[in-house]
Amino acid sequence: MIQLPRCPLCQTDTPAEHYHQDRKREYLQCPRCHLVYVHPNNLPSKDVEKLEYSLHENSADDEGYVRFLSRLLHPLQPYLSKQVSVIDFGCGPEPVLAQLMEQKGAEVALYDPFFANQPENLTRQYHIITCTEAIEHFHQPHKEWALWLKMLKPNGMLAIMTKRVIDKTRFAQWHYKNDPTHVSFFSEDTFTYLAEQHGFIVEFPSNDVVFMKKV
Repeated sequence: MIQLPRCPLCQTDTPAEHYHQDRKREYLQCPRCHLVYVHPNNLPSKDVEKLEYSLHENSADDEGYVRFLSRLLHPLQPYLSKQVSVIDFGCGPEPVLAQLMEQKGAEVALYDPFFANQPENLTRQYHIITCTEAIEHFHQPHKEWALWLKMLKPNGMLAIMTKRVIDKTRFAQWHYKNDPTHVSFFSEDTFTYLAEQHGFIVEFPSNDVVFMKKV
């Protein structure tokens, strides 16, 4: 019998369940935290990832992209002020969200393993950690999650944007999974699990935004 991999998020030893198979990849689901993830044998290389990311042409002059970011920025605005420190984790080649948050008065640091590799920013603590369309790229999200727990100040908040898994039927037709760099897919159940395990209050302001507030 083939031993399926350990869940890359909750690290449970409980065997993963087959979730979906397409022409290029197999997808598994953790029965504990409900994360849907690409089989490790199908993960993209760093070269493939960087090439894919370099094709993104997002800028502050792109009204459509700014409107897209407003899905997270709008509900986040009440929490932004001159007294608030933020890190935009996975900011990408053009940190537009960081610029918009700075316009609201927040002090914003950047981190991205490809485009803003500033490990010194990971040694500080922040009131807010934003992660916009990046968490789905994490190969081993348990590592980033453990790091976030250390980086978050008491009563701090995670503000995450990612499209969420609904069910198997819709997943099979879901364009979001076809991006070769999208490898970890979260659902409301997954975020609720994390909240219960680590003392967060979880809110879902919209279909692809989640706020997790540390109690």
